[in-house]
Amino acid sequence: MEHKYVYLFSEGNETMRELLGGKGANLAEMVRLGMPVPQGFTVSTEACTRYYEDGKKIGGDILAQIETALTEIEKINGKKFGDTTNPLLVSVRSGARASMPGMMDTVLNLGMNDDVAAGLIAGNPDPKFARFVFDSYRRFIQMFSDVVMEISKKKFEEIIDELKKEKGVKDDIDLDVNDMKALVAKFKAFYKEQRGVDFPADPKVQLLESVKAVFRSWDNPRANEYRRMNQIPYSWGTAVNVQPMVYGNLNNNSGTGVAFTRDPATGAKALFGEYLINAQGEDVVAGVRTPNPIAQLKNDMPEVYAQFVAIAQKLEEHYRDMQDMEFTIENGTLYMLQTRNGKRTAAAALKVAIDLVSEGVITEEEAVLRVEPQQLDALLHPQFDSKALKSANPIGKALPASPGAACGRVVFTAADAAEWAGRGEKVVLCRLETSPDDIKGMAVSEGILTVRGGMTSHAAVVARGMGTCCVSGCGEIEMHMDEKYFLLAGKKYSEGDYISLDGSTGKIYGEAIKTVDADLSGDFGLFMSWADAARTMKVRTNADTPADTIQAVKFGAEGIGLCRTEHMFFGGNRIKSMRKMIVARTLEAREAALAEILPFQQQDFTEMYEALEARPMTVRFLDPPLHEFLPSKANEIADLAVDLGMTAEELAKIVESLHEVNPMMGHRGCRLAVSYPEIAKMQTTAVINAALAVTAAHPEYNIVPEIMIPLVGEIKELKYVKDIVTSTADALIAAAGSDMHYKVGTMIEIPRAAVLADQIATEAEFFSFGTNDLTQMTFGFSRDDAGKFLQSYYDTKIFEDDPFERLDQIGVGKLIEVAVSGGRKTRPDIKLGICGEHGGDPSSVKFCFKLGLDYVSCSPFRVPIAKLAAAQAAIAAKK
Repeated sequence: MEHKYVYLFSEGNETMRELLGGKGANLAEMVRLGMPVPQGFTVSTEACTRYYEDGKKIGGDILAQIETALTEIEKINGKKFGDTTNPLLVSVRSGARASMPGMMDTVLNLGMNDDVAAGLIAGNPDPKFARFVFDSYRRFIQMFSDVVMEISKKKFEEIIDELKKEKGVKDDIDLDVNDMKALVAKFKAFYKEQRGVDFPADPKVQLLESVKAVFRSWDNPRANEYRRMNQIPYSWGTAVNVQPMVYGNLNNNSGTGVAFTRDPATGAKALFGEYLINAQGEDVVAGVRTPNPIAQLKNDMPEVYAQFVAIAQKLEEHYRDMQDMEFTIENGTLYMLQTRNGKRTAAAALKVAIDLVSEGVITEEEAVLRVEPQQLDALLHPQFDSKALKSANPIGKALPASPGAACGRVVFTAADAAEWAGRGEKVVLCRLETSPDDIKGMAVSEGILTVRGGMTSHAAVVARGMGTCCVSGCGEIEMHMDEKYFLLAGKKYSEGDYISLDGSTGKIYGEAIKTVDADLSGDFGLFMSWADAARTMKVRTNADTPADTIQAVKFGAEGIGLCRTEHMFFGGNRIKSMRKMIVARTLEAREAALAEILPFQQQDFTEMYEALEARPMTVRFLDPPLHEFLPSKANEIADLAVDLGMTAEELAKIVESLHEVNPMMGHRGCRLAVSYPEIAKMQTTAVINAALAVTAAHPEYNIVPEIMIPLVGEIKELKYVKDIVTSTADALIAAAGSDMHYKVGTMIEIPRAAVLADQIATEAEFFSFGTNDLTQMTFGFSRDDAGKFLQSYYDTKIFEDDPFERLDQIGVGKLIEVAVSGGRKTRPDIKLGICGEHGGDPSSVKFCFKLGLDYVSCSPFRVPIAKLAAAQAAIAAKK
């Protein structure tokens, strides 16, 4: 039996979304419900896949099925495609299984040519009708030329503007029938000029080329970008919907519009939308004319309005969710052209979900599934004022590294950021790239902009932890750090100039745009309580300071899964003591410097344990290479040498000796503790003493410190460092007369450790997967440089996602799976978690749940996102 690729609307239903796409399945369902839908057919997503497999050609069997379906809809509609007396004109629209509004292409009024136009007018010589016919004809030429033949529509608009200027009119609607005829002639002449052939008059050629164009649009740049942002697989393909045209631009008793069953901005339960009299759908979207609010339709066409309200209510009841609907009124008759679950703001998503529960439409668990985890970002960070943003134009775009909105004056160094902020100025820190030394400036900045670095660069990771807006990797910037200015989009931006950043989209604006603070309403707390009730996997946070810890607890973190102790060494006298330790050439000198650092580190741990109350904290010992704590420029080295009581030449030699060709795989992590055991002793002392002090003050907390040794690849190096930790900790606990327990574990971030996890688990009491480094070492990509070439991988479909942003479940995920199995085989009660940036990515969280991890850990502002993703995973597993 021949494989079926084409389905009449009457042959489908809402369960066939994967095959018919969202639009096709919903059109079929509306037909099944008896709603007024122009009856057409859908060319399936499988046909799209075949199109690409066959070298961008539509197979003969698919063409034959399209012909058969076309004949059927001719019978249903009583019109014939290409006929000159009673012609069937159609629209060709895309429709993927996941909603991708505006990403792919549409062609309207297809089937029109000179003979069809003349035949239509012969049956109705009214000049108004003749104008309508030629208006539809010119729209078709313009749309077909743009979508199918890739001729810029801008020139067509210029031709229209020239004619309006010549006629002395302002709007398209003021052009008469002769003007429309003239536009058709001008458009066809321009088409021939561009393509060297006449505009295609054969309706079947028009249809075939339009179907191919919709299939091609699945692979256009904006669709690819949208899919990557929304985790929609390329392999899904798009369906094509062919539907008889109905005309909102027929006369003043016709119109077209878009409406929602609830307000998509606020979630309020009231019909929301707009329509235009005597217009086609594109006019509403294009903004050429100002639409009327949907409520006004009650006055203009009361019977149509009543029918539409009844249909809207029926659709929401049927789909049990807010609906986004497109409709057309042709000469007083209503037609439904689309319905889908409506896109909505985060605030609206929460309100609609909660209201549907209170209305008895859905359960609390169903409500939890209705909100996209990533949407919660918008509720946790400042956003641009929507009115102010409308008039702003971006000057550049880069990676949306940390969400939120920021506006401030440009500064180029961390020191300047601190100075300007100290004067009460809001600043945006602009750097080639950031380093740990910039932490103080980053902390006081409204936003951070970097020329280099990806989604897991230092700037991105630290900014997300702080909840600070960050746009990274804007390679278009020509940076002049010493002169304190940069060039972008042909304009110079100097220190003190205003810029604005959108960390959710990556857009950069060369002006001040007003921001508004996030508002965590009561809906948020209620909704998250439902998510927590459904969730089984814990969610911790990555936090390095008491302030971060307080913020994380506020967002519902159930502990700290990663405390990066190196971030505690910056600022004030701490960095000076750290640098003393690094340049020390004797054990005694190193120990003296570490003794200066100890009280600072111990105080931070004490405050963090107090903020956490009884929640656990995993403390990662010193991880980055030591050169990151020292300056690299000659003038900075000279200044530091004075502070350290040595010559600039001596310090320069030390800095040079610490230089590594590949520092990320160099002398760092547990290797530092092997070389300098005194560092591990000091850090163990700080953690244990802090825990003992807080336990003494709060015996009810039952604190169990978790000490994590980073970058382990060999069991013997783990044992060596663990022995230092345990001997130090045991002595301190015994001296305090305490029976406090503690755990020593490791970060699994080297592939060798994952493969040998069964051995590592003989010493490690817990594993935390450091997926940033594990991804870097598995792929052999530098996470700071990968952004320079990954676009080529997206373009060639080698990758669909950035592996540093979304966990590679096939490769890196396989290593985690091996490590989980090996660890549990040796130590059945081993605690397992993930602490890389992937811990806040919803798809990665769901993967971790599937593997049975005990917790995920992410930056404080991503805790609600991870909690919601974990809840959704638990609900899905039950089903």
